[in-house]
Amino acid sequence: MNLLIVESPSKAKTIEKYLGKDWRVVASIGHVRDLVPESGSVDIEHDFKPKWQIMPGKEKQIKLIIDELKKADAIYLASDPDREGEAIAWHLNDILNTRKVINDKPVYRVAFHEITKNAIIEALKNPREIDNNLVDAYMVRRILDYLIGFGVSPLLWWRNLGKSAGRVQSVAVKLVVDREKEIESFKPVEYWSVDANCCFNKTNFSANLVRFNGKKIDRMTIENKKMVDEITSSINTPTNAIVSQIDKKKTQRHASAPFTTSTLQQEAARKLHFSSKRTMATAQKLYEQGFITYMRTDATNLSVEAVNEIREYISKEYGDRFVPKTPNIYVTKSKNAQEAHEAIRPTHFLEQKVELSGDELKLYELIWKRTIACQMTNAEFDSVSVDIDTKNATFHCVGTTRTFDGFMKVYIEDNDDDKDDDNVKLPELNINDNIEIKSLKSEQHFTQPPARFTEASLVKKLEELGIGRPSTYATIMSTIVDRKYVEQDKQHRFHPTTAGWVLISYLANYFKDLVDVNFTAKTEDTLDDVSNGIKDKLSSLKSFWNPTNDMIESARGIKIADVIDKVNDFMHDHLFQDGKDICPKCGSKLGIKLSKFGPFVGCSDYPKCNYTMKLSNDIFDASSEKTEKELGENIVFRIGKYGPYVTNGEKNVSAKKYNIETITLDIAKELLSGEKKKVEPIILGKNPETDKPIYYYPDGRYGPYLSSNRVNVSVKEKPSLDEAIKLINNKKSNKQSFNKKNK
Repeated sequence: MNLLIVESPSKAKTIEKYLGKDWRVVASIGHVRDLVPESGSVDIEHDFKPKWQIMPGKEKQIKLIIDELKKADAIYLASDPDREGEAIAWHLNDILNTRKVINDKPVYRVAFHEITKNAIIEALKNPREIDNNLVDAYMVRRILDYLIGFGVSPLLWWRNLGKSAGRVQSVAVKLVVDREKEIESFKPVEYWSVDANCCFNKTNFSANLVRFNGKKIDRMTIENKKMVDEITSSINTPTNAIVSQIDKKKTQRHASAPFTTSTLQQEAARKLHFSSKRTMATAQKLYEQGFITYMRTDATNLSVEAVNEIREYISKEYGDRFVPKTPNIYVTKSKNAQEAHEAIRPTHFLEQKVELSGDELKLYELIWKRTIACQMTNAEFDSVSVDIDTKNATFHCVGTTRTFDGFMKVYIEDNDDDKDDDNVKLPELNINDNIEIKSLKSEQHFTQPPARFTEASLVKKLEELGIGRPSTYATIMSTIVDRKYVEQDKQHRFHPTTAGWVLISYLANYFKDLVDVNFTAKTEDTLDDVSNGIKDKLSSLKSFWNPTNDMIESARGIKIADVIDKVNDFMHDHLFQDGKDICPKCGSKLGIKLSKFGPFVGCSDYPKCNYTMKLSNDIFDASSEKTEKELGENIVFRIGKYGPYVTNGEKNVSAKKYNIETITLDIAKELLSGEKKKVEPIILGKNPETDKPIYYYPDGRYGPYLSSNRVNVSVKEKPSLDEAIKLINNKKSNKQSFNKKNK
């Protein structure tokens, strides 16, 4: 028997159907091992040697793999065909070797880009070794992210500046903040347009003014109503005009390339209103069921077999005129297309029954249409542009008619496949034809600020800048939202939160490289070079970590007062867009203040003056948008002048430990009764460093806290086990350092 190890159970189930009784297919369920989540897990002094641990909950899966391995004659590691997949294969091989369960059994690495019987059989016939270059690139990325996280995040926690700062996520947040600064500083400029309502042979059409009194009229030329009045009074309507120039030409439009990870996320956002996370989760399901090829790729090329199937399908369904003489070839725009070898496409085009519904059906149809269209002939158009002259003015109009659908028979790259703006018809016109201008229409416009980023446009921007890779875009989008650095409105546009502003103002001043697009793009290029064997792991780590470590060390000694001054400088125009930065209580300057409950605006003359102002959209305080909640039994939770409290109409009791989200009727009744009910701690799990349990106390004297082995850490809410381990171990290491200094 042979043992095949893949990443997901659903993929294992699909593949096992193809391989038969001589094969056992099991899943690792993603990564099984990671760096120990504590300070010192990367030994910088000894060539960045990492300290690994089995991830929480994965020991059971390792045992299952070992049990199956004992019955197997050979092992095939078939994790996904990218860096992370290669790393999973390497980790599994290393774990099994360390535990001495492989013995003399052969270990093969196989990779397939589609879950079809032929692709899997072909991959098994052509196994290879684990690609150490890909593993090294993963190591560089993981170690850098770990070192930056453990280096910068504590500085944020200690100073109440944020939760964490990731290498790529921070750049994404900065792009959103910078765009918001552009929008806030934008000054609209007035301009006007003048159009003529024309008529020829009882056919009405519109033409726009492009020349007046011998001067060219551009978009911004007509600045105000006065200029409009001068023009319209000079051109008395109705009036006659003459066709002075006609240009006719045939144009073509090419189909877009088949989907890469980035373009799939962008198009799914535009057409299906899917988030990047939703798109990738759906695509993962389609891939694991064998309906599409691997969904993390920068490549736009298709296999010869796929192209032949597509061309056969087009000929059969639409006719030979829709099949180009030679296949359409698309060049990958990305500087270094990642390890997957094809674009995202359906696995079959002929005689395949697809029984899907919901999100999977919607996304599959999108991929199907785009892939079919990319191998169809061009759409063809007749275009006519016409100049119409009066005595002192020239008007211009353009008519376009689609004469052959081509690929647009299947797919239109627009928000709505049914929308068709390609046919703007003009009457048949000739030079010197008399045109009646019935009236003039003037319209006021204002220049618009740059648009806020959506997930689609932010992914596109990151790709243009060379930041992130196919496997990371969805994670970047969800991370910056989950960490409350940005929020999305009903149109899915990103707005930076106060937390996002504070984080970026700090990083932009003290960690410029961390939010510099060129520095981050260079890191991505280096990872690609390591993947391709051009650069080695150690020198790459040193070249990025040394300057980053210098920034961290420099930032440690900066006084919090200086940090706040820099944050205030960065955020001043955002906080005081009306220019009112004077304290209404004492006349001193207002500015941002930092606390464990989040940023707020306060008076610079504190403690003499205690004026404070809550910031809007303050994500640290769940009660910022709502100040009252009915709990039942005539009991209400309110946020008053002196903080949160509960009331039954007769008695008011402080509830300062609670907010709109955490208060319950039972808690309120307990507070009003004056009885203190003991709340049992929750065991989150064991700390792997001490093998001691970590307890979460939801109702401590000073609020919720963690406790393990006589180390206590205050928290705002119940953390995950991984977060709890980091908090406990960081507090422990800081305590030990302090004790050493004072001995």
